[in-house]
Amino acid sequence: MSTPLAGTRDHPNALWLQSSAQGNHHEHLRIGIMGGTFDPIHNGHLVAASEVAWVYDLDEVIFVPTGRPVFKLDKNVTDPEDRYLMTVIATSSNPRFTVSRVDIDRPGITYTIDTLRDIRREYPDAELFFITGADAIAEIMRWKDADKMWNLAHFVAVTRPGYSTDFTQLSVPQGTVDALEIPALAISSTDVRRRAGEGEPVRYLVPDGVVEYIYKHGLYRRPTDAEQTGEAPISEASILS
Repeated sequence: MSTPLAGTRDHPNALWLQSSAQGNHHEHLRIGIMGGTFDPIHNGHLVAASEVAWVYDLDEVIFVPTGRPVFKLDKNVTDPEDRYLMTVIATSSNPRFTVSRVDIDRPGITYTIDTLRDIRREYPDAELFFITGADAIAEIMRWKDADKMWNLAHFVAVTRPGYSTDFTQLSVPQGTVDALEIPALAISSTDVRRRAGEGEPVRYLVPDGVVEYIYKHGLYRRPTDAEQTGEAPISEASILS
């Protein structure tokens, strides 16, 4: 595991609760970038972003919902606008969380290199920290223009307690990737979609506003036979419970 960059906090193993009113005083802005499909965004994403923001003393974390995720072209991904709006809802209570449309508005397939280049153009003098999962780092050299990403941002690979973080076998420049253990939350977007589709509760797995959005827009819901025939109305009771 790489040594954390100078200027980072000692890891308190707690959520970031620092008020934005205190402000950070850096020579350059320190900005986290959290890309993802966010289908839907869940509390695990928010905890990871909060933890990285605390440890790396970030001024802002930008959530970037993907447009057409390259590794999910063969899968049924929810409409980008729905994923964007759920991300806005989920992050609205944290003044240091923002959401970018840069990947959604860019035509074609979403590649991380394009995300980094676009945000670097917007923040030419900022220190950028790309937040991703340790499992993604293991595949990073398969990404488009992977060798060009290291000069655009520092990479933070978030891991669950007990996860192996040996990146020595990867052909990445030394000091470009840190591993950061975060509180364990056994939540996945796949499981949230399954639970919502089967009418199981998802409250407390995703923010309340996202729960309401999923129900209001009928996302992930698979109607029962009775609902398909019109013999029974689609009920909100289970998904909202």
